[in-house]
Amino acid sequence: MKSKYDIIIAGGGTAGCACAYTAGKLGLNVLLIEMNSYLGGTMTSSLVTPAMKTNSDSNLNKDFYEILMKNLHDIGGQITYSDGNTGWFNPELMKIVLDDMMAEANVEVLFNTKISDVIRSKRLIKGVLLDGSFYKNYKNNDTIYSNNINEENKILSEYIETNYLIDGTGDAKIFEKINLEFLNNFEKKYQPNNLRFIMSGINIKEFADWILELDSDRDVTTACTIDGVTHLSTAYTWDKDKHWALEPVFRSGLNKGLITGEDSNYFQVFTIPGMPTALAFNCPRIHRKTPDNPLDRISRSDDLKRGRASILRLSNFFKSEFKGFENAYISSIADTLGVRVSNRIKGKYVYTIDDLKSGKTFDNPVLKSKYPVDVHSTKQGESVLEKQEVEYMLPVESLMSADYDNLFAIGRCISADFMAQGALRIIPSCFAMGEGLAKYIAKITI
Repeated sequence: MKSKYDIIIAGGGTAGCACAYTAGKLGLNVLLIEMNSYLGGTMTSSLVTPAMKTNSDSNLNKDFYEILMKNLHDIGGQITYSDGNTGWFNPELMKIVLDDMMAEANVEVLFNTKISDVIRSKRLIKGVLLDGSFYKNYKNNDTIYSNNINEENKILSEYIETNYLIDGTGDAKIFEKINLEFLNNFEKKYQPNNLRFIMSGINIKEFADWILELDSDRDVTTACTIDGVTHLSTAYTWDKDKHWALEPVFRSGLNKGLITGEDSNYFQVFTIPGMPTALAFNCPRIHRKTPDNPLDRISRSDDLKRGRASILRLSNFFKSEFKGFENAYISSIADTLGVRVSNRIKGKYVYTIDDLKSGKTFDNPVLKSKYPVDVHSTKQGESVLEKQEVEYMLPVESLMSADYDNLFAIGRCISADFMAQGALRIIPSCFAMGEGLAKYIAKITI
């Protein structure tokens, strides 16, 4: 490990990996710090698969996404679905491919590691300290040093210097650590978390035949055969905005006491490349006891427990009521919650829903998209899925800290209002943010 890097990235998730790989390929020295034992963030730890389509034809910062999917395809971990979506991937194989790609780009990766403190001087980030190390140097009174040092147990070590620090933690943990302002402190709106899981041992062909016969709505239920393997997708919610073919099936589960009303509020399922008897479930959507605060440890711990209890009920319901599930079993429960929105930084530019809907243009965009404004609610009939006819773009200034000149955020925690963030948080857009920021930094550095 070096004593100084061009870029240090906290968080090896969707945006962090794209940023690290791109920056490394452009010749920058990169250190990627990840608290888990693998990369991928929500794609791997939260089992968020597949990636949604941006619905945009503009080729802006898609290189990482395309290389990643090609590498996954080469080892049997990716398919292109019948609607042209190339983002159907295998979460376990994703971990292996990301390791290989970071090595290829000469990115140094530290697993099971967190940043314990950030060294600052005026409007610049000077470096970081990793957990378990402390820094002592009182030569410069303008520099802010680590806090809460136990003098008796102090470990003295030089901090790791960096020209740029990038927060890819999802919850903006670096910004939180140095007490910067968040937009959500004023706009206290959140979406419900979910806890995804996988069931295996399913007769996918039998389930596909059953669901296709049950549901004629091909905007909701689709299936296709790829390389001799059946792939499918279907969904149901308790909202009354449309006719859901699975409504009587879920009502039967409620009447039999197999599931609760909360269990039935949202259901979505996809097949997984390389797992021919498995389905990935985008549910349960969790009803939090304290819906105004999804960030604290108590709320998230409660969400995890409630989510796992719901998964057991749902799995028994599927085995009872769904064709092809007679021998099915829970094979994986996500390590982490699927968090749609949490902290949002106050950046140099706050991107708004009006910017998005008007298709406002910017000099330095990091992404272009037409993905809908997608805001979930646990209140019946209050979720939003609003298609966008105009292509929109996000400026790099929405990734920049308003307080420090070399501090950035990428991923769901960017500087955007609540409704705009609901359209920007998907995997391909987070990839584009990371790649676009790396190209921007390389341009102003090299």
